[in-house]
Amino acid sequence: MFKRSILMMCSMLLILSLSGCGYNALQSQDEQIKAGWSEVLNQYQRRADLVPNLVNVVKGYAAHEKDVLTQVTNARAQVGQMQITPALANDPQALQKFQAAQSQLGGALSRLLVVAENYPQLKADGVFRDLQAQLEGTENRITVARNRYIQSVQTYNTTVRQFPSNLTAKMFGFAIKPNFTVENEKEISKAPKVDFGTAPAR
Repeated sequence: MFKRSILMMCSMLLILSLSGCGYNALQSQDEQIKAGWSEVLNQYQRRADLVPNLVNVVKGYAAHEKDVLTQVTNARAQVGQMQITPALANDPQALQKFQAAQSQLGGALSRLLVVAENYPQLKADGVFRDLQAQLEGTENRITVARNRYIQSVQTYNTTVRQFPSNLTAKMFGFAIKPNFTVENEKEISKAPKVDFGTAPAR
């Protein structure tokens, strides 16, 4: 009975010490990162799912714009070929490749929309206009999800580095996590321009 009481007291002291040294904060922040990463992937997948229909509609009006259509299709294929696992977010090189592939797809889609500006009939197509609106909304959601994820990782990494939580992090294997790079962040996160105005005179 006495041993059991001592054991319980030691357990309580351990829990309190872990709580005071950032263990609970690290756990909570790690879960926020996982949730944030899932949302980032969800929004990127939403964008990728729009690509085939968007390409098909544009092809119906501007089939000879093969270069741009091929760029979008190839960029979409490259994104689709990537193995997306939870571990990807913890691997700096894999995260960099993921970011580069998504950036390439975003750039190709922007070029596709610029080309579409030269085709009044395409711009007037109801399906195309709906896809443009969906794409614009998705790009905005990607930006929001990425920013939330970046902030979550920054908060977690700060906790991992700060004393005394850094001792707890080291003891329980909480390592620094890589993050999206902020180089050209404004350009990367820009939503493609969607302009429903009058087409330029030809």
